Amino acid sequence: MKQFFRSAALCLAAVLLLAGISVTAIADETYPPKSVDIMFFHDTHSHLDSFSTNMDGKEISVGGFARIKSLINLYKSYNPETLILDAGDFSMGTLVQAIFSTESAELRMLGELGCEATTFGNHEFDYRSKGLAGALDAAVDSGEPVPALVLCNIDWEAMEAEGLTEDQQLLKDAFERYGLRDYIMVEKDGVKIAILGVFGEDALACAPTCVLKFRDISEAAAETVKEIQEKEDADMIICLSHSGTNPDESKSEDEILAKSVPAIDLIISGHTHTALTEPIRHGDTYIVSAGEYGKYLGSLTLNQTENGRWVMDVRRNYELIPITDEIDADSATQDKIDSLMDLVDSVYLSQFGYTHDQVLAQNGFSFCPYKDLAQTHTDQNLGNIMSDAYVYTVEHAADYDGHPVDVAIVPYGCVRDTYPSGDITVTDVFNSFSLGIGLDEIPGYPVISVYLTGEELKTVAEIDASVSDLMIYARLYTSGLEFSYNPNRLILNKVTDCYLRDHEGNRVEIEDDKLYRVVGDLYSGQMLGAVTDVSYGLLSVTPKFADGTPIENIEDAIVMENGRELKAWTVFARYMESFEDTDGDGISNVPQIYAAAQGRKIVEDSTSLKDLLKQPNRYAFMIIAAVLVVLAVLILLIILISRLCRIIIRKKKKSK
Repeated sequence: MKQFFRSAALCLAAVLLLAGISVTAIADETYPPKSVDIMFFHDTHSHLDSFSTNMDGKEISVGGFARIKSLINLYKSYNPETLILDAGDFSMGTLVQAIFSTESAELRMLGELGCEATTFGNHEFDYRSKGLAGALDAAVDSGEPVPALVLCNIDWEAMEAEGLTEDQQLLKDAFERYGLRDYIMVEKDGVKIAILGVFGEDALACAPTCVLKFRDISEAAAETVKEIQEKEDADMIICLSHSGTNPDESKSEDEILAKSVPAIDLIISGHTHTALTEPIRHGDTYIVSAGEYGKYLGSLTLNQTENGRWVMDVRRNYELIPITDEIDADSATQDKIDSLMDLVDSVYLSQFGYTHDQVLAQNGFSFCPYKDLAQTHTDQNLGNIMSDAYVYTVEHAADYDGHPVDVAIVPYGCVRDTYPSGDITVTDVFNSFSLGIGLDEIPGYPVISVYLTGEELKTVAEIDASVSDLMIYARLYTSGLEFSYNPNRLILNKVTDCYLRDHEGNRVEIEDDKLYRVVGDLYSGQMLGAVTDVSYGLLSVTPKFADGTPIENIEDAIVMENGRELKAWTVFARYMESFEDTDGDGISNVPQIYAAAQGRKIVEDSTSLKDLLKQPNRYAFMIIAAVLVVLAVLILLIILISRLCRIIIRKKKKSK
């Protein structure tokens, strides 16, 4: 029988190699008596269909559940017991999310892939409690296979002690109906596997509309693992974590979890969109990640050792398989996806006069990959066109009030993809800025309009220059506001020049006490508190109405048009349509000015003393004063200790 499996494996390997697919994880010459094959993904963000994007400077077609299904089918033809798992953020990222609350397309399609368990990511809460509860109910009502939901660190005890709010009770009821549990048990090839889920601290910080409270993931996981060990005869423990890893190990939540709860054998790590080409290992615990949007399908094999723990031959039994057009799409799965997109057209896009495959503009160059907005701290062509779109669309809206937009702001945390060269469709535009829902319960974050003082605009520039390295989703791209900064200067005093650029391209000096109109999206407004927390209250802005009155509820700043919320993604669609048709084919063309950056954010990378000390702001004086106080205290302590030592020495001499 072993010879049969060996021959079957080699034959399958040959077929896959001819198809251009790597099979190091399944072509081993030996097949241990106790081993488990696992395929995994996370942060798919409603990317059910394949899509074009810019990766490593190349325009390629990636992802797609139909391609992933073909690959899973292929692997399962070798080992039907292969375990399929997801680590959260399965929603919010494409037009499919428009039917999240009513159709639960994402959970149903995870079931189509044979996914046996998932957990919640922060974006599952974007449609607020009612939306998430609706999605869970729709999944149950569909009658289709859906994955189990596991999550062990919701702090129901703390919430119930205060009395559950209406929203908290709504979610609790939906969780119970769906069957949310701390952990589940599955058996694969005679191996009993416990699967638990956790939701991390940073994930919660990125979920401003989440009404739940959560316990520390290590504390809750340790208790759940102890319960598993006492109640279950588990051979393996897997954690689906929406917490993530970080280059700084002291801030890497899943690494902290691995070291704190060593009984966990495998952590599938979502949230940070990390693609780990090799697992991270702490003791006997492996941490794996497969990136975002279904661009890769993770594959691994764990083999049991004599002591009962599990090991992975990383070189032969772990890989991230690229999901490209070299993999044929499973036709039945693709048919389901196509029918869902037709539903999106009829129930959602028809409200805006669009269809998902409608071409808005043609683009003759490459926009930067969206991750460059976080990784390269300067202005980028993608951020520039997005921020310009806000200014244009708000000033051309049907209900425009005549007050020009001075500044538009786009934070990296809201950008989800770039624009391809060639045709830019409604789908491409929506995917680029797909988050959230408004008060109208219609998908898409609405535009907000607020007023800030000139001094606060300078603070906005300092937020980008000083805070965004600590909180990447606060990296800002602006229209109207331009500045220079020196990364070597004191934190909170990195900006060296800050000014406005008017609609005619003229430089305008900022007046500290003047109010300026600023537009952005609702999520950005909701996250202002997080920025204040990271800067310990030093960098804070207070959104205001045009008369200077502080805005207590940021939702009061939503921009309306013909009695409806102006959605942020439609801002980009309208801007694309507004461009001149330069080749006469009836479709607008993206202007060449966006082919490169425009110097809106200039980096002055200087270490000269003159450049480090010029134009100190009040934060610099505060930091210097704090340092001087600390030095003074240290000097005083040294003097006191020195005097005390002399007194002790004199007393000893006298005693002799």
